[in-house]
Amino acid sequence: MARFFHVSDVHFGREDRAAIDWFAACVREEQPDAIIMTGDLTMRAHRREFEAAAEWLEGLGRPTTVEVGNHDLPYFNPWARLVTPYKRYRALKRLIERPLDIEGVAVVPLKTTARFQLRLNWSKGHVSLGALQQSLALIEAAPRGDTIFVACHHPLIESGVRMRSNTRRGSRALEALSVAGAHAVLSGHVHDPFDIAHEAGGRTVRLIGAGTLSQRLRARPPSFNVITVGDNGFDTVARFLGESSVQL
Repeated sequence: MARFFHVSDVHFGREDRAAIDWFAACVREEQPDAIIMTGDLTMRAHRREFEAAAEWLEGLGRPTTVEVGNHDLPYFNPWARLVTPYKRYRALKRLIERPLDIEGVAVVPLKTTARFQLRLNWSKGHVSLGALQQSLALIEAAPRGDTIFVACHHPLIESGVRMRSNTRRGSRALEALSVAGAHAVLSGHVHDPFDIAHEAGGRTVRLIGAGTLSQRLRARPPSFNVITVGDNGFDTVARFLGESSVQL
């Protein structure tokens, strides 16, 4: 059996200190096999925000993979956004889009952010052909029989929660990932948790979203997901700060 803590949208700069301390305490006490962080570590991609995020993640002491969220790209500096968008991520370089293979589970990264889009709202998701091909190659290389989780920032299709992701080429990407053998796609961005089954490519793939540990709440309190993988599949439990856990 393997257990993963799926966390997202911490937004250092607007983080909820009680929530991130609670999450760190849960990690120390329960020692999950790995942490899957699906983006928006920072609020405005400032260097001090990345430094605080790096210190927090390193202090957790568990295998971790980090996806890049739209808030993690330079916001007020168009040149940096287009030319050196990940420069301030230097302290977290080894964790960025890091594939994981732990106890029969392969975690495959998928980039859904874009430096530039031909629409006004660049915060929404976009799956490029190159990013999709990289993820498909990692799925192909995963050990036979592994449960395959794809980790990205934006939900590939709408999840039924209050906030929308409007991910371009998301439906096509989901179908291709399902055909390749993905069992679930883990994401963030919308700040409320969900776990829904979707038919794509002749298979059922789960779409699992984590909430937020920031002050930027939507419908629910700060939360993170606990995903437990066993011989008969996997389940998702959302843990809410100050409230009972809920199986999704």
